[in-house]
Amino acid sequence: MALVEVNGAKVNIEDTEAPVGRPDAATVVFGHGLLFSGRMFDDQVDRLAPRYRCVTIDWRGQGRSPAADGGYDMDTLADDAAAIIHELALGKVHWVGLSMGGFVGMRLAARRPELIRSLSLLDTSAGPEDPAKVGQYRLLAKIYGLFGLGPVTSKVKPLLFGPTYLNNPESEPQIEAWLNEVKAARRSGMKRAIYGVTDREPIADELGNVTAPTLVVVGADDVATPVAKSEELNKLIPGSRLEIVPDAGHSSTIEQPDAVSDLLESFIDQN
Repeated sequence: MALVEVNGAKVNIEDTEAPVGRPDAATVVFGHGLLFSGRMFDDQVDRLAPRYRCVTIDWRGQGRSPAADGGYDMDTLADDAAAIIHELALGKVHWVGLSMGGFVGMRLAARRPELIRSLSLLDTSAGPEDPAKVGQYRLLAKIYGLFGLGPVTSKVKPLLFGPTYLNNPESEPQIEAWLNEVKAARRSGMKRAIYGVTDREPIADELGNVTAPTLVVVGADDVATPVAKSEELNKLIPGSRLEIVPDAGHSSTIEQPDAVSDLLESFIDQN
């Protein structure tokens, strides 16, 4: 792990560096979803690291990135990501973003095409948060900020994970690890990160500017960003491809790691 200072904030990254014997290998950069960290891509990094340099980012106030004084909006996070790409001299990268990582990736691809070689958008959307959900999410954030994750865990888990995963006893260690990670994060930063997602600006009007090859992936049982959101992305991004992962909710990289890794590996290899 390493803390990189960008735009007045300290952001944690994990960098596998180039594979042995392949100093010119392309880089895959991963942006995680809300309430997680770059570790939600552990399986995908394991799959790709033998042939690609893999860099995961923990957004401000999440994972191992300390809370920042401000700058939790998606435009600032996109600036953070661009600064990291420049700081590490990564050149054009394959971007893989889940949920808020997708919000960031869309901004980079539409506004900074010189940075993006390919774009993989997982369980994400181009619009603002659904008005019907904003009040619920802000209330959950307020309760979390006051009392921690405990009182809202039962409400949050079905948003983040699908029923197949939640009902599988083998998932319990991973869920416990995620809970512990959220509990370890500073609540003030995480609360601001939640508001950054609930209050985000739409990006749909800019997606016609995306020129990078794009893969759109969504869990069939995603409640937070339903399949219809990904179908809309598929229509808005020229030449994009849509894949629906069975038996997966919002956290598809964790719930169906092999299926998602297969899709990403095949797509990135082609681009």
